Amino acid sequence: MVGPTPERRRILRRSALFARLPDDEIDKMFEHVVIRRYAADAQIFYKGDPGSSMMAVLRGRVVIRAPSSDGKEVILNIINEGEIFGEIALLDGKERTADATAMTDCELLVIARRSFLPLLERPDFMRELLNVLCERLRRTSEQVEDVLFLDVAARIAKTLLRFAKADDAPQPSARIVLGLSQREIGNLIGASREKVNRRLQAWRRAGIITVDKGTIFIRDAAALRSLQLIARAE
Repeated sequence: MVGPTPERRRILRRSALFARLPDDEIDKMFEHVVIRRYAADAQIFYKGDPGSSMMAVLRGRVVIRAPSSDGKEVILNIINEGEIFGEIALLDGKERTADATAMTDCELLVIARRSFLPLLERPDFMRELLNVLCERLRRTSEQVEDVLFLDVAARIAKTLLRFAKADDAPQPSARIVLGLSQREIGNLIGASREKVNRRLQAWRRAGIITVDKGTIFIRDAAALRSLQLIARAE
């Protein structure tokens, strides 16, 4: 049995889905879960795999990608500590809809479908699950709108600020360990690697950010916040 340590409970409750579950319910759930650890860049599951479990990130960060038949891909989501993923296939029992890869070294709480379904009998849990699914839909809609209506600078600025918020980084100065290449950032926001590189270099020269070995230091968060409001498609 996986032990429900106070730290694991705390991280799990960062997800709205588990935030209101009492300790005894969480402890009961832990009787039927496993902990899996993945090294950075390890594949967690592939699109088309059986959807037999849902996962919560206890440590690290996971990237969700949708690959195409010609080798291209789009990044759909970044899953941070305390967030869940894999819930769609878990609910309908069908195949995974995307790939999941560890961006960093990860520790995941894996909840099997047979252990999860009884929780749906709780009205409060069902409401929170609907809220999580609605939030996923809103985020996807926002991604589409950003690509259509915001220019590249605004999309990059918005993404960096979202990463800083997820890392609980202090403002106005923040350190973000992305774990994404510039090409992957482009895949996330719908832009080419070249455009991402040009914009980051321009911000570096302007003193808005500094970049060092995959880590971005935000020096002027106010400038990024103003840039993300630009609604001009390139």
